Amino acid sequence: MTLEADILATFPAEVRIPARLVADAVAASSAETPRMLVVLDDDPTGTQSVADLPVLTRWEVEDFIWAFGQAKPAVYVLTNTRSLDPAEAAARNEEVVRNALAAAGSADASAGSSLRLGFVSRSDSTLRGHYPLEPDVIAATVADVSGEATDGVVLVPAFPDAGRVTIGGVHYMRGTGDAAGKLTPVAETEFAKDASFGFANSDMTKYVEEKSQGRFAAESVIVLDLNIIRASADPQITAKAIAEAIEPATNSTPIVADIVTENDLRALSLGLEEAERRGKKLLYRVGPPFVRARIGQEIRTELTGAEAYAGNTPSEAGGLIVVGSHVGVTTRQLKALTEQHSAARIVEIDVEKLVAAETETGAGDAHLDQTVDTVVEALRGGDVIVHTSRLLIKTEDAAASLRIARTVSAAVVAVVNRTLKTFPPRFVIAKGGITSSDVAAHGLEIRHAIVRGPMLPGIVSLWEPVDGPAKGIPYIVFAGNVGDDQSLADVTRKLSNTF
Repeated sequence: MTLEADILATFPAEVRIPARLVADAVAASSAETPRMLVVLDDDPTGTQSVADLPVLTRWEVEDFIWAFGQAKPAVYVLTNTRSLDPAEAAARNEEVVRNALAAAGSADASAGSSLRLGFVSRSDSTLRGHYPLEPDVIAATVADVSGEATDGVVLVPAFPDAGRVTIGGVHYMRGTGDAAGKLTPVAETEFAKDASFGFANSDMTKYVEEKSQGRFAAESVIVLDLNIIRASADPQITAKAIAEAIEPATNSTPIVADIVTENDLRALSLGLEEAERRGKKLLYRVGPPFVRARIGQEIRTELTGAEAYAGNTPSEAGGLIVVGSHVGVTTRQLKALTEQHSAARIVEIDVEKLVAAETETGAGDAHLDQTVDTVVEALRGGDVIVHTSRLLIKTEDAAASLRIARTVSAAVVAVVNRTLKTFPPRFVIAKGGITSSDVAAHGLEIRHAIVRGPMLPGIVSLWEPVDGPAKGIPYIVFAGNVGDDQSLADVTRKLSNTF
């Protein structure tokens, strides 16, 4: 492990940049032609850093027309591609981009003015996901529909709120507790060993070369290190320095940015705004907080329990906490919650039984029937924690790993959906990326929602469903790999009437 202070000592100090400065720059560029960012979110946890923005779990043209009608600077589209194989992920990215562009054309015709779209490929702050596939498909689709070529793909995986930072082109995870202040290169963490999206390099230039299989050589990647991001105490000078560094980008050149703080993200945003003003066509491959900074949104303070239910009358039923993620921090959070919340009923979905049941007709259905009956009965008396068994069934085959994940997720979705339609819970928390995506789109049948804000500072978002059977029920999207050991208990305590 390396001490963060030692690494940062070789770079300039951060420069304070108000969010309003970025918002004003965005507004100035949108004065004549409004612009909206379409964020293709490969799991729903990308919304954890923003507030008051629309979310779609479906992406037909009419869904985009609804979203564009909200007159917000960005819309999130829940593609859930991290749970898909490469061919499926590519097809979904293309479909989303084509429909968004078609809807923008329709909006132009109805409003009598043009609407510019920018595209953001939001993925994991620990570098898991379909890269470079997704930005490649987005760029190709935009070029096919509009004839516009992409000059650069800006990679910003940093998520300072959750301890992920990029310094000197190297992506790190911050330590917590006794390891606070220490940095671990992300390739040395459990996330780099992911069965589907593992990787070997923490140096982002080498990561790009690794994942592109040499199509982009490490030395061809443009690195915006902290010397550029913090070039001057004058943000306008820094913006010009960033734009000039990006100037050579052409034909989807990868561009990596150092980020340690929110001020760094805002400085980068000003530079990207300047680069685009000069005519550069950019796509973004980013972690959660990028969009907040890019549109000049202030950091939303965490929501209180009262704010979570604002405008709706909470049910007297118990809440439903669904845990599907298997990463270490989730297992520790689950342990803390179950130890502290003695009034909650704990229901386990047996993963081994589900996988085995794929070859036994009716065996899986019987297990789910029993699970739903147990959950519904328990909700009448208080909160229910539904979790998949903690034994992770591993396989060396990436496709087989995804298939097992889908089997488990389908079972979780079935339990949530049948419970919702039998005895609606007071609130729903879904822990894990694939879990929270499938629970939103299929378990709760949410099509359109508004991100209200975070339940913890900078992480864990609350969605308000605006349609479907879950309308009015707070839905909490909780990534598997964020928070400390107490975070799940802290969020549950805010929403529960029995904890």
